[in-house]
Amino acid sequence: MTLINNIDLFGIKLKNISYTEILNSIQQSIQNRKQLKICYVNVNSINYSILNNNVKNLYPNFDIVHTDGLGVFLGTKILYGKRGLSYRLSGSDLYEKLINICKINNYKIIFFGDRTETLNQIMIKHPQLNVVGTQNGFEFDSTSVISYINQNDPDILIVGLGTPKQEEWIVQNKQELKMSVIISVGDGIKVFSGTKKRGPKFLQIIGLEWLVRLFFEPKRLWKRYFIGIPLFIFRIIKFKFMNTKTG
Repeated sequence: MTLINNIDLFGIKLKNISYTEILNSIQQSIQNRKQLKICYVNVNSINYSILNNNVKNLYPNFDIVHTDGLGVFLGTKILYGKRGLSYRLSGSDLYEKLINICKINNYKIIFFGDRTETLNQIMIKHPQLNVVGTQNGFEFDSTSVISYINQNDPDILIVGLGTPKQEEWIVQNKQELKMSVIISVGDGIKVFSGTKKRGPKFLQIIGLEWLVRLFFEPKRLWKRYFIGIPLFIFRIIKFKFMNTKTG
């Protein structure tokens, strides 16, 4: 069966791509000095984009829009069956693999986002990473940040400002940024610092790792999961039913 390169989910083009293909694209971009912009979508960002066309319109500006988590993967399978996504991806797993690639190739990295304590922890956790700069994601001036980033000439810029702020920032400033690879990671910046709370492997496999995050941050995340997940399922079923009825 021929793989479909892009799969449409509520107007967002998802790249049907594996971890290996993403990492190869990153390495090719750095080698060729051609800018590559990567972002993710999960259940929460899909829900957000359905209500906000300005957010949805950000995604075509990225070269690779990959999925993050089981929900979106299953959503495409429900809607398209075998023509749905071929690969179930997790941002956290992707970033772990990226860390290894960066160490092997000594890629220069700048981290932009989260708090200073988190950013400092990255160098402690991974002393072999070639971190050439960090920038707090809560207090910054974009003009100064862009100047600082370009002066340090990274191969990869990691942006973790949360959705949709990080995507908006990248799209607004992509022409001014001189590095090869720009990746929006959201809370995934904590994967690099080793401070992200991940569930045991069996919860990751069955798609319930979010329960661990909810346990540690109930105030911030209860609405995202207890309302967002059922809402996403409802939208998938409604879309499937309407298309079956009209088709």
